[in-house]
Amino acid sequence: MKKTVLITGGAGFLGSHLCDRFIKEGMKVIAMDNLITGDMRNIEHLFKLPDFEFYHQDVSKYIHVPGQIDYIMHFASPASPIDYLKIPIQTLKVSSLGTHNVLGLARAKKARVLVASTSEVYGDPNVHPQPEEYWGHVNTVGPRGCYDEAKRFMEAITMAYNQVHGVETRIVRIFNTYGSRMRLNDGRALPAFMGQALRGEDITVFGDGSQTRSFCYVDDLVEGIFRLLMSDYHLPVNIGNPTEITIKQFAEEVIKLTGTTQKIIYKDLPKDDPKQRRPDITKAKQILNWEPKIGREEGMKITYNYFKSLPNDTIKPKDF
Repeated sequence: MKKTVLITGGAGFLGSHLCDRFIKEGMKVIAMDNLITGDMRNIEHLFKLPDFEFYHQDVSKYIHVPGQIDYIMHFASPASPIDYLKIPIQTLKVSSLGTHNVLGLARAKKARVLVASTSEVYGDPNVHPQPEEYWGHVNTVGPRGCYDEAKRFMEAITMAYNQVHGVETRIVRIFNTYGSRMRLNDGRALPAFMGQALRGEDITVFGDGSQTRSFCYVDDLVEGIFRLLMSDYHLPVNIGNPTEITIKQFAEEVIKLTGTTQKIIYKDLPKDDPKQRRPDITKAKQILNWEPKIGREEGMKITYNYFKSLPNDTIKPKDF
């Protein structure tokens, strides 16, 4: 019989790519999303398939799925500052109450569960690059605390279910990822810069642009996540691209890629914005035999072509 995987947040950027991957693996896929930040257009190509189902459901309230489930991928969470600053309570709920519900379902179904944590558990790090053993430097009551602490709680309760109830759990710490199906009103650097380029606006950089990020193309990330799910390792694993770049350099790359003539303008750095971000992927290499394959130049071209293909009304300023 075919294996069945439940993907919460299945209509989101990463969730929808995971739906595609598990369909290709020959599994039955159940996507679940309340569409607070997800988009049905990300998964509409799957509805014609007999092995795909969609549940419009809020995992923070309850989860009911009949029948056997073999794997659960918990990706239901706002993931960009523009979202979680607007809906901090929902952000906290989905990684606390929602994770509790997911873990309870995994226990009942005897399913293996992978939860999507984040590099934000490291906060504004004092250790660079960030290994999984680093405990982080997080402001619990700052504007980003609703997201950072929600994910830290997610990891803690996941480990508790593993230790107390013997649930098979996996924890992935995701670093900056990009690719098709990102929203241009996402608020993160790549879609923000590309949206401004498409509209002919100047590129907005916060701070002096010296803060760093490490960008991983979505196909590489999905491969790493799949390998982690199929591994026997239950502690957190960083999945991301260790190639580091300053935000100013990244803005310059976008201008070069798009062939536009915008200037870079600077605004105040948001409170608690991390000054550096780069994953130590030693564990991913050793345990999963994984490292990213797609370079930033190639991945950015694919992503920019995707954004250019969107309807014009999608990239207007009103989308922000």
